[in-house]
Amino acid sequence: MSQAKDGDKIRVHYAGSLEDGTEFDSSYKRGEPLEIVLGQGMLIKGFEDAVKGLTVGEKVKATISPEEGYGPYHDEHTFEVDRNQIPPEINPEVGMMLQVNTDQGVTNVTIKSTMVFEIELLEIMS
Repeated sequence: MSQAKDGDKIRVHYAGSLEDGTEFDSSYKRGEPLEIVLGQGMLIKGFEDAVKGLTVGEKVKATISPEEGYGPYHDEHTFEVDRNQIPPEINPEVGMMLQVNTDQGVTNVTIKSTMVFEIELLEIMS
């Protein structure tokens, strides 16, 4: 059986959670696998690295540090947000993804956290 490698178009199912077990995303729950081409930087590095080398039907549990997820910490990319700028029904927690309006437009930010992904390679399409 062939192993997933850079350049392969693949389909995977996954469930992503924080270290405390709080699930933040799941293709299983959506009922729709993720389809990507490996090695094009379409996903966080740690996720792609975990998939490389898998064979169809194989599963892996990958613990991904913030650095392997969204890159190393940079002071210049850090900013404080006053609590009154966040809607009262949102309780910011580590690992939560938020959308922020900046002078350059809208951007997504993630509160630094280690993530755990359970990944199943369903198909290598090419």
